[in-house]
Amino acid sequence: MSDARYIDIPGNRTHELPPLLLGSLADYAPAQEAPDLASVMPEAEDMLAASDATEEVLEHRKFELAVQLTERYQGLRAQWQWGDSILEWIRQCEITFEGADVLRQLLHPDVWPHASRSSFVTLLEEKQVATAGVALERAVGLRLTFRQPPPISFFSNQFLFLLQSSVAATAFQKWASLSPTPVASLPPERFRFEVVDMAA
Repeated sequence: MSDARYIDIPGNRTHELPPLLLGSLADYAPAQEAPDLASVMPEAEDMLAASDATEEVLEHRKFELAVQLTERYQGLRAQWQWGDSILEWIRQCEITFEGADVLRQLLHPDVWPHASRSSFVTLLEEKQVATAGVALERAVGLRLTFRQPPPISFFSNQFLFLLQSSVAATAFQKWASLSPTPVASLPPERFRFEVVDMAA
């Protein structure tokens, strides 16, 4: 980002951060909580508008809606998993910063400007970490909203189709704003880390 303000780090050394370990959803919920189409059929049926279509057409529409709801839920779980992995990585990075003399003060608000916890999300974005389409801020927002990925029965179709993005974005923005301003970004060229997919 050309207009970003970067925090000044003494020296010219590249600092090694802990690897970002992407967990598996199997680590968070038993297999029986994985949604099946039968579990979302009632929600899909509620979404169908009154119609004089044949029973066969209505069943087909209900099935298509159930498939879409299931896909939305699986996308939510994938985003949540990224958010959970990122928050754990940030915690590990904070430990790393505390252990290095040159980095120790950078996260403290009495340094002007300072880095914040959300600066690590910005660092991931600026390093162009491959996310398979997952929006990192929304992923962190979902993890901030839900301690564990809830089962699909906890969500309305309105949440899965309309509200998920705005709720996650609001949670992230509120979390990011908890640090007093001014907040500076971590210069991406000064940090190195790996992304390890533990499910692979």
